[in-house]
Amino acid sequence: MHPPFWKKYLSYLFEIHLETRSSEYNPELHVSLVDGRYQLYTEHAIYSFADLYNNFRITFEELSLDQYPIEKVLVLGLGLGSIPYMLEKTFQKKYHYTGVEIDEEVIALASKYVMRALASPQQLICADAYSYVALSTEKFDLITIDLFFDNIIPVKFEEQAFLKNVAALLNPGGIVIINRLADMPQAKESSKAFFEQQFLQVFPDGRYLEVERNWMLINK
Repeated sequence: MHPPFWKKYLSYLFEIHLETRSSEYNPELHVSLVDGRYQLYTEHAIYSFADLYNNFRITFEELSLDQYPIEKVLVLGLGLGSIPYMLEKTFQKKYHYTGVEIDEEVIALASKYVMRALASPQQLICADAYSYVALSTEKFDLITIDLFFDNIIPVKFEEQAFLKNVAALLNPGGIVIINRLADMPQAKESSKAFFEQQFLQVFPDGRYLEVERNWMLINK
């Protein structure tokens, strides 16, 4: 959905609130127009911000996506669809997207504001990402993991069992990217421990990028 021109213009001057919803998983889901872009946020976290969702945008730039034969992308944690949006609009990539999101209200908002405006083929699935990767037999070339309830990553997504199931869905040469918070000393220590004790056990060639207040973990 494209915002009216006057709203888009005014959003460069101040935030324009569009709507608020609540769900079983997110007591407050706010959609606003900021700098001409749709933003989805909760009390403590930004879930989506179009091409200004910088942690993923900068990571995609660092990876130089043109060198990889990517066709199918799995997005675990959809938000408003920032990842498909920026890959199509900023990087001019027309991949096939499978978006997995447990909150049906988030899927409804993504469909309303972003996803239906994209030309790329897409499938949106309302499901728990943990169960999805355990049961799916489909293979992907790029898997992005952005799984938060507000600013908390559920413990099950930090288990090696989850990471191994993710690895099993990768095509040879495929890429995994995990978004982790590192905005405070405790969060940074937690991300460091996860990277060293869990991530590298499944992806021994892994590395991380420090992007603003996040660590972006990459399998190679």
